[in-house]
Amino acid sequence: MKLMRLGPVRAERPVIQTPDGRLLDASAVTPDYDGYFLAHDGPARLHEALAADRLPETTAGGLRVGAPVARPGKVVCIGLNYRDHAEETGAAIPTRPVVFLKDPGTVVGPYDKVLIPRGSVKTDWEVELAVVIGRRARYLDSPEEAREAIAGYAISNDVSEREFQLEYSGQWDLGKSCETFNPLGPWLVTADEITDPQDLELRLSVDGVPRQHGSTKNMIFDVAHLVHFLSRHLVLEPGDVINTGTPAGIALGRPDKPYLRPGQSVELTIDGLGTQRQTFTPA
Repeated sequence: MKLMRLGPVRAERPVIQTPDGRLLDASAVTPDYDGYFLAHDGPARLHEALAADRLPETTAGGLRVGAPVARPGKVVCIGLNYRDHAEETGAAIPTRPVVFLKDPGTVVGPYDKVLIPRGSVKTDWEVELAVVIGRRARYLDSPEEAREAIAGYAISNDVSEREFQLEYSGQWDLGKSCETFNPLGPWLVTADEITDPQDLELRLSVDGVPRQHGSTKNMIFDVAHLVHFLSRHLVLEPGDVINTGTPAGIALGRPDKPYLRPGQSVELTIDGLGTQRQTFTPA
């Protein structure tokens, strides 16, 4: 299933987008797609309602597309998880996942404006596969068990301010947690629809110019390994988001350092997960 949320900020309503592009209102099953929904068999209940033809058709009606998961408790990020990305930044290839946390308040809709922070001259892009957790995960025994904790997948733009991240004091969170710095969506695609999360192509362009093109098959640490590893160090809750890293092609890694400026647009695509697009504007 492709789960979407439509409407103004903090007033979105849950819908399903069908394979033929129709929208079905899921409000009779759940008031929202959030951690409670995922923890209480929400996707299974949606499947039942869908099979029974109990979900009325609706229209977008020009409504804003919100992030497909409401109020994630955590956004856990993995740095340097593609060999080519580590190499372009001059970093050593990690021997275990590089982990940092991003303010969950940064999560916005896939087409919302992204605000360039005041004083920023090094705002950068990062297309990433996002993993959404579907059940509480702590001390999982294996990567196989970790797969059972995954509710689904989405596109994430792990927007970063490189001066704040790398030049202030080495505290990555300062450059990752600026307002609006995590567009997510347009869909949460349930895990049963993604045959192999390690065989998805990722693309990103800026003003129509291709900047990133990679594949999740080139991750250093795959999705199941990451969920298993993280569960051994912190508790993952339903609705939490994991940004799994980005391939080469960021502004930081290019000789000309083409950091984002007001008015520029970024478009991101991942196989099976749709497309998102943002215009960058001054905070």
